[in-house]
Amino acid sequence: MWNEEYQKLSAYDKNEFRRIANYLLSRTYMVRYVYQPSQQITVVNPDYQKADRLFAIMRDYFYVTGWKLEKDDNYGIISLINEFDPNRVRIDRFTTLFLYTCRLIYEENREQSGNFHIVKTDTHTVVEKMRMFGLLERGKTTQKERLEAQRTLAHYNIIQKIENAAWSNEGNQILILPSILFIISNQGINSMMTELEELRVESAEQEKQEELDNESND
Repeated sequence: MWNEEYQKLSAYDKNEFRRIANYLLSRTYMVRYVYQPSQQITVVNPDYQKADRLFAIMRDYFYVTGWKLEKDDNYGIISLINEFDPNRVRIDRFTTLFLYTCRLIYEENREQSGNFHIVKTDTHTVVEKMRMFGLLERGKTTQKERLEAQRTLAHYNIIQKIENAAWSNEGNQILILPSILFIISNQGINSMMTELEELRVESAEQEKQEELDNESND
């Protein structure tokens, strides 16, 4: 049982167990490699190493509580997924579309991602690709939408800001982390493209209807 193995841990490892468990409950994903803006290099995430060492105990602990802890050693991803739908995170429409677009950019550039499996892009590139797909209402987006989408995805370790400073209204250089593969798999790309097309058509129809309503009100 996990509890028997847990009791064998040192006081330090028990504290690390609790800290990392709470981190995963909040963030869902943990990646092996993170970018260090101050040094401008990609480094090994020490928390990932600790989670890797404690993985078997943590996996059994979470299983008892209705969570599924998984680890992919190839991409360096630890993920924690709740088995009960009401406990899953719901994100807004713009953040969902921003996420989908990041996944497409990742797929287009993953061959150049190297051993770290990280793809570099920027806010402007993502937004322009969204515009190209017709995913922006009236072809526009607000600073608030962009900032909230990036902050949300960064919180869950799906993207990471390269700069040391706060998120900028003008946009940021960002890294798309391999955790995005576990949200939208390779098999899910075709379905994603179909869904994006449906959303594009829906947005176009909504915009047309708003124009008709405005004309009737004039």
